[in-house]
Amino acid sequence: MKKFHLLLISFLISFTALAQEASTESKWTPREPKKFESLHTGTFNGQKINYKAVVGETFLKNSKGEVTGALWSTAYLREGVLDPSKRPVLFIFNGGPGSASVWLHVGFFGPKVVKTDSGAGIDDGAAPFRVEENKQALLDLTDLVFIDPIGTGFSQVEGVGKTADFWGLNEDASSIAQFIRTWVAQQGRWQAPKFIAGESFGTTRAAKVAEVLEEGGQSMALNGLVLISQALDYAGSSSWADNLTSFFTYLPSQAATAWYHKKAGQGKTLAAFTQEARAFAYGEYLQSLFLGEKQTPAQKEAIAAKLAYFTGLDKAYILRSDNQILMHRFKKELLRAEGKAIGTLDGRYLALETDKSAEGPVLGDPASYMTGSAYTAVFNDYLMRDLKVSLDRPYFTSASGMGGSWNWKPVPDGAYYEPSYVSTARALSEVMHRNTQMKVMVANGYYDLITPFFDAEFTFARHNFPQDRVAMTYYEAGHMMYNRQEDFDALAKDVRAFLEGVLKK
Repeated sequence: MKKFHLLLISFLISFTALAQEASTESKWTPREPKKFESLHTGTFNGQKINYKAVVGETFLKNSKGEVTGALWSTAYLREGVLDPSKRPVLFIFNGGPGSASVWLHVGFFGPKVVKTDSGAGIDDGAAPFRVEENKQALLDLTDLVFIDPIGTGFSQVEGVGKTADFWGLNEDASSIAQFIRTWVAQQGRWQAPKFIAGESFGTTRAAKVAEVLEEGGQSMALNGLVLISQALDYAGSSSWADNLTSFFTYLPSQAATAWYHKKAGQGKTLAAFTQEARAFAYGEYLQSLFLGEKQTPAQKEAIAAKLAYFTGLDKAYILRSDNQILMHRFKKELLRAEGKAIGTLDGRYLALETDKSAEGPVLGDPASYMTGSAYTAVFNDYLMRDLKVSLDRPYFTSASGMGGSWNWKPVPDGAYYEPSYVSTARALSEVMHRNTQMKVMVANGYYDLITPFFDAEFTFARHNFPQDRVAMTYYEAGHMMYNRQEDFDALAKDVRAFLEGVLKK
């Protein structure tokens, strides 16, 4: 009898929970999407331009036409264009997964940008922070649309939706593709040249979105992609034990960073030293990694000596590490004698550590916490004061809880799958073979210790990428190379030249 009562109680609890869930879903009332519009004037590329800013939500729907989410975006649209239907448009998002578009928005592409210490030596501190008009913004050339995926910014699940509908490799790409198609249809831009710019996981997403846009009975071809700090094949950007590929791909970045901190390569230029590291990686080091314990002690000693030469680390330490230096250890070990750890997003940054004996950095990434407060404060102030946004909820620069809930499987639910490194590289290559006019620009930071520049070269040298339609550019900073003013200027020039080159065809 007691068992029966427990079963009955359990049933009632489950039934009540389901009823509440159904009730919650049924409470969503159809409404018009929220939108905040404002008019502005700015001088970009020497031209005085009037433009409209539109911060608003787009309802995403399932196959039944039911609302599942409200995705927010910020669009900058040039006024007075004779034929808006053919006006180029650049869709922009960051990565994570779980990051809003704030970094590329007020870091590089937007009409106003935040300025942190270009030399990576001074913390952003506390408010007020420096913000400037972005005279190199692309509004003279293209309209800009910044996208905040569901769970980031103001974007959230609504209607019958749930986070699982969006928080996954395939799910995320489908939702972004749906937004782009919806925006293009609403704005009458099917005949307009279309570009995507993504950073970090945003490049993983960009490749997948380009593939998804070809499907679903509404094929949409893109003119080009701008991949900033690319991460198409995670084997080359996952510094994990037993991942031999990562020791190979990260070595030139370790050499570049050691050169920057004057621990290696002194007397040589950065370009010459990194080229030397590339040659060693492709030659002796690659062979050593795959030979493993088939090497003699003398062979291991010789490789360790070369690694010490390139990384600035102690030879004995390298030998104890079996000639395989994990990145989190490198970041702590390079300046251990000074009690400092270097940044992940940008190896130029460093911080005095509280635990000087730890295996890796204990305070987090100085490249992140030395700039993050400035970005957050400036963007929130900009939303309210300049873009006239008034909402009763916060703008999330990163999604809470997304990391542990993300579905990385590249196959549909129910399909057989064995764990492997995430990769959208082959998908992008195939898109480029189907769309023979699509071009790709890949922007790389020498001191990027999370998506190494050598991995970009290794990735695009494989997968049968059309080499004549891939442009590689390099900058003397890290993941967010635009934080360094010289590289902000160089990247702005390179992106403009890339877009203009594509549009001339």
